[in-house]
Amino acid sequence: MRPASSDSKPCSAGRLDPNTAATQLPVLPVVPLALPLLPATPEEVAARGWDAVDVVFVTGDAYVDHPAFAMGILGRVLEAAGFRVAILSQPDWRSVQAWRQFGRPRLFFGISAGNMDSMINHYTANKKVRNDDAYSPGGRIGLRPDRATIPYCQRAREAFPGVPVIAGGVEASLRRLAHYDYWSDTVRRSILLDSKADLVVFGMGEHQIVEIARRLQAGETVKDLRDMRGVAFAMGASETPPTEALVLPSFEDVKADKLKFAKATKHIHQETNPLNAKTLVQYHDRQAVVCRPPALPISQEDMDRVYGLPYTRRPHPMYGGQRIPAHEVVKDSVTIMRGCFGGCTFCSITAHQGRIIQSRSQESVLAELRQMGKDPKFSGVVSDIGGPTANMYQMRCTRPEVEAKCKRLSCVHPSVCKLLGTDHGPLVELMKESREVPGVNKVFVASGIRMDLAQQSPEYLEELARHHVGGTLKVAPEHTDRNVLNLMKKPDANDFAGFAEAFGRASRKAGKTQFLVPYYIASHPGSDLAAMIDLALFLKRNGHRPDQVQDFIPAPFDIATCMYYTGLDPFTGEEVHVARGLRDRKMQRALMQFFKPENYFMVREALLKAGRRDLIGSGCDCLIPSNPPKVAIEARRSRANEVAEGDHYHAVANPARGEPAGERGAAPASPAGYRPGRKTRIRRKK
Repeated sequence: MRPASSDSKPCSAGRLDPNTAATQLPVLPVVPLALPLLPATPEEVAARGWDAVDVVFVTGDAYVDHPAFAMGILGRVLEAAGFRVAILSQPDWRSVQAWRQFGRPRLFFGISAGNMDSMINHYTANKKVRNDDAYSPGGRIGLRPDRATIPYCQRAREAFPGVPVIAGGVEASLRRLAHYDYWSDTVRRSILLDSKADLVVFGMGEHQIVEIARRLQAGETVKDLRDMRGVAFAMGASETPPTEALVLPSFEDVKADKLKFAKATKHIHQETNPLNAKTLVQYHDRQAVVCRPPALPISQEDMDRVYGLPYTRRPHPMYGGQRIPAHEVVKDSVTIMRGCFGGCTFCSITAHQGRIIQSRSQESVLAELRQMGKDPKFSGVVSDIGGPTANMYQMRCTRPEVEAKCKRLSCVHPSVCKLLGTDHGPLVELMKESREVPGVNKVFVASGIRMDLAQQSPEYLEELARHHVGGTLKVAPEHTDRNVLNLMKKPDANDFAGFAEAFGRASRKAGKTQFLVPYYIASHPGSDLAAMIDLALFLKRNGHRPDQVQDFIPAPFDIATCMYYTGLDPFTGEEVHVARGLRDRKMQRALMQFFKPENYFMVREALLKAGRRDLIGSGCDCLIPSNPPKVAIEARRSRANEVAEGDHYHAVANPARGEPAGERGAAPASPAGYRPGRKTRIRRKK
């Protein structure tokens, strides 16, 4: 399909109907011809003979032309719709020059911090700077700023005043309204106001980004786009917000009153079903931030078109063959669905992708596998066939008229809804067919298994154990304490025990010895030392020694984050225990790995604090011995030396080493702000 030229006539597609889920994406051939990667340098733009680009897509990730990466999938969708797209990957935000290298975009700048919130990408749960960045070449850190959406949008505005700036991606989606920011320990206002973006597109964005491009090309203004689904925008102080909207507690209210923060969180999450959600309004002083209802679920036909685009599935060659760690994990995986109706309170997938499952057709998945099988560089091993979960493929509510009214946040908690279609038959058939594709030798399932659903299908478990597990299967029971699991919206601990027994039977029937690798979370709201000690005892009694454990990170927008900040369950109003101190969080993490000698002293401190001296010694249930091993003493001495050297938790420069004062990597002070033509960052008094 020929991209639109700079002097082409306005697109005749015009305005899309926001109230229909009908196919809107461009019609593509069943087997598209291979196309080169989208241009990522001015030289590549010139090589295509373009005199201008329509859209500059700015991303905080390395450019990987793979459907697991946002810039890959959205860039290809725009290209297929006939637009000229350039990728500006990981630009130097300290200067505006990078934003000007492709010239003035005809339509808009598309801004994304990347596949992750930049703060989670940069910092651990203990606010320590991470040692690597999985989405950067060679895993290097420092190639994107903190809260990347904000400076990226500001630079775009500075580079070409008047060009619409459209923000999207996980970071912008989860920060579109007033939100708690863990790293500054404060409630921050909508990212729209700090970034000065014209619109925030929340959710996956394929429909919205094409509609935005078509309508701007047709001559509409960015303000005309405010009627779209799946967008949020800030109104001027003199503008009147929609009268039919639900008004949330204001930014000033939620910042000053935790009860009102909890109330706002409850209303926001009750309005996430796109089939019945209301428009939301939240005032920030005199300015209203408006959040339209989420975009409707993408149809199966559109899913097939999106994932059938001509991806090379490789990083851009400008990286000189450097490995992109995140790409290495997913390069041989196949996405078969998106969305999750689990509604786990600590997870952002439901908030971003929606709780209505959207699945590809079997033929679409098999076509992708056939293309992979023809690639001479393909190993023959599919690393994963799944999505946010491995076994929700083709599952939907069996009563559409009920689904259209439902406000339930989880279809499987506190029990599996009787109206939920849980048939694993289509998935089992797809798994069988995937193994028969020429060039494919093995198909693994690495996505998380929803254990309560899997136990309803012995056929699925047998198929999984016999053909799609390579000795170990990762599962996520998350905790053992009933109260914590309830706050997480996860099944009771007995569910894991039942699944373990069923998976063991299926593995033995297949003549295999296979094991489960359970994942757990420390410091989740509701979890105290007593709950973590019970979890540690469970791990010991069942012979589990988790090598990788998770610390709860309060991501913006999540319900569990509201619990962490307010100490309240926003839906019941009940108080929730929160481990806020760094020492408490370290003790909870150490208890999950009580068997590691380097954790000895932290585990001992936790046991003594909880009054569980009985678990120190040589008894059957004892977690640690009475005397510390030599390795534990050496580890404590080593950690003390590291702390004495400084810079242990924050990327702050050390003047004693001759480093300039301030944060490492911060932009140099400049008298000019981001407002073009202004001499200062300070707003002039009217």
